[in-house]
Amino acid sequence: MKPAIGILGGTFDPVHYGHLMPAQETMQKLALAQMRLMPNHIPPHRPQPIASAQQRLTMLQLAVSSMPGFTVDGRELGHHRPSYTIDTLIQMRLELPDTPFCFLIGMDSLLSLPHWHRWRELTDYAHLIVSVRPGWTAPRQGELADFIQQHQMGDPADLHRHLHGGLYWMQNTPIDLSATQLRADLAAGRAVAGRIPAATADYLQQQRIYCRSVI
Repeated sequence: MKPAIGILGGTFDPVHYGHLMPAQETMQKLALAQMRLMPNHIPPHRPQPIASAQQRLTMLQLAVSSMPGFTVDGRELGHHRPSYTIDTLIQMRLELPDTPFCFLIGMDSLLSLPHWHRWRELTDYAHLIVSVRPGWTAPRQGELADFIQQHQMGDPADLHRHLHGGLYWMQNTPIDLSATQLRADLAAGRAVAGRIPAATADYLQQQRIYCRSVI
């Protein structure tokens, strides 16, 4: 069995420390060998991104350039169809048959899980690492509650002993950041220092991706 790796998907429109810091904290606390950031091309459950696929890929590559253990996996950006997590995990499992996967999601994503494509199969290929947020609680009854009860793990070492199958509650340090607010600030010309890695912020300024004249 090889060391477990983390996977964080999203539109990253733009990437910011609200994505990066919890992912880094999770990687350190769970002793993950790697954290893969995976931008999706056509998110099936949310508005389409403003930045292009290539721009979002470049933003991520710049953001992780100074973060040891982080890498960017752009496979979903080559799809001309909605990006379904289950399809990506199946493909990755074929490539890395002996590596445990830890797929990171927030509590809001967990609550919407029954709307995901083939959601019950996710734990056939990965563990789910759920970032617990203040004010959010897990359901106590229904199909999602049953799913949680069946898969939840209490010992993080089990994430390394098994290839998949677990659901682990991750107590991350809360970070109050949103891509929506960042886009608004960038469009208005307000400073975003401290919320976005410097290299990514420089790229955004050069490309003027979210400026009002562009959007």
